[in-house]
Amino acid sequence: MDKQELQHRTKQFALRIFKLVDALPRTSTGRAVGNQLVRSATSVGANYRAACRARSRAEFAAKLGTVLEEPDESLYWLELIREGKLIADSELSLLSKEADELTAILVAGRKSVAVNTSNIKHRTSYIPS
Repeated sequence: MDKQELQHRTKQFALRIFKLVDALPRTSTGRAVGNQLVRSATSVGANYRAACRARSRAEFAAKLGTVLEEPDESLYWLELIREGKLIADSELSLLSKEADELTAILVAGRKSVAVNTSNIKHRTSYIPS
C-alpha cells in the first residue's frame, strides 16, 4: 500500500466514524464517547499526513509512533460502544476490523522504518582545522 492509498484509507475511516457517531444516542454517554471516537479516528489520517511530511526517516518513524496510537484508541472507543450496547454489533464490526487493520499496517510500517533507519550509518562531518 502506498502513501496515497493509506491517506485515502485513513480519511475514509474517519468519514465512516462520523456516520457512526451521528447514530449514537443523544445521551451524555453517547456524546462523550462519540467526541472521543471522532478525535481519535480523525487523528489517524491527520497525523499520518504529518508523518508523510517528515524531513528524515527517523522523524517519520517517530511520527508514525504517534499515528499508531490513534486507531488503537479508536478501537477502544468502539469496544465501549459495543459493550455499552449503544449501537448494534452489526454496525460496529466493519469499523472495528478497519481499526484493527490500520493498527497492523502502521505497526508493520513502523517496524520496517525503524529497521531501515538503524541500518543507516551516521557519520560526523570532517572539518579540517
